Amino acid sequence: MLQLYKSLIRCRAEYCSPLWSPTKITDIQLIETVQRQFTRRIHGLGDMNYWDRLKELKLKSLQRRRERYSIIHIWKLLHGVCPNDIKMEFKEHPHLGFKVLLPTLNRQSSNAAKTCYDNSFAVRAGRLWNTLPKDVNTKKTLESFKAALEVFLETIPDMPPTPGYSTPNSNSIIDWCNQRGGPQMVRRP
Repeated sequence: MLQLYKSLIRCRAEYCSPLWSPTKITDIQLIETVQRQFTRRIHGLGDMNYWDRLKELKLKSLQRRRERYSIIHIWKLLHGVCPNDIKMEFKEHPHLGFKVLLPTLNRQSSNAAKTCYDNSFAVRAGRLWNTLPKDVNTKKTLESFKAALEVFLETIPDMPPTPGYSTPNSNSIIDWCNQRGGPQMVRRP
């Protein structure tokens, strides 16, 4: 069942996810329902809650996987593997490694403009990247970066928003790192 899910269903739910990754909790829950419903049908796991099923099956939530894809895309932009069409800028700090310089926003912008700004790839993915420690964000090859990223992600709880369960935050890597006193975001001077 799990092989069938990974090869036929999950790939469709994740297609081009750095571009369209939702930020509203209701949208995240709706997409997460696909995996939640499927894993409930696996023999012996139907009575477990979704979070426990993820641990038992060694799966990440779809939300966490979308964030992971965004982080990997930032690495590709930094190293010129794909074109930097959005002109994302990076700065190397001696103690923090590479950080994304977030685009600026006029403080007097409307709430709608602020929401669009926060949900844009440059800001959302940039903030995700800026949570990475130096030993992860300075990796030179994609394979070593992915391996270090996996180790880092294992230290962060994965408790996606699920109807009927209360979560300590939105389950974003950003929220977990801020809760733990993670690095502050880097803005352009």
